[in-house]
Amino acid sequence: SGRIELYSETIEGFGYDDCPPHPAWLEPAEWLGSVSEYPLHMISNQPKTRLHSQWDHGETSLDSKIDGRERIGMHPEDASARDLDEGALVRVFNARGACLAAVAIRADLMPGVVQLPTGAWWDPVEPGGLCRAGNPNVLTRDVGTSHLAQGPSAQTCLVEVERHVGDP
Repeated sequence: SGRIELYSETIEGFGYDDCPPHPAWLEPAEWLGSVSEYPLHMISNQPKTRLHSQWDHGETSLDSKIDGRERIGMHPEDASARDLDEGALVRVFNARGACLAAVAIRADLMPGVVQLPTGAWWDPVEPGGLCRAGNPNVLTRDVGTSHLAQGPSAQTCLVEVERHVGDP
């Protein structure tokens, strides 16, 4: 009928190995199936309290934080395994960077998954250092999703979470 295209000759003609001409699952560069030293899958959602970083300083956004920091949602099993309780100040990190956040224990998240909303203003301790505000962009890959789309893959990555020791 021409209404739905399940296969694209145009896309096939590009010859991209990371973008087949039909719907297909492609193994991501980072996911829990390839767990290494960072055992938690972080999802970075768009919060309902602001649009990206717009109005991060606004009352609604500030009211959603714990002690001025982003909440990182964490399943009770993952929090318990790390001896973390509600509101604990934590360092969220991987090989790309680190940020601070406050634990929000959430049974509605799957074990092994944490959720840190996007949009906190970048507030590094020093240039290129730990972000005090909880900006997840310091943790995600800066690589396009495919040769065709080149969209950001800023919504997901692997991390570890530990209690923060020292000055925030």
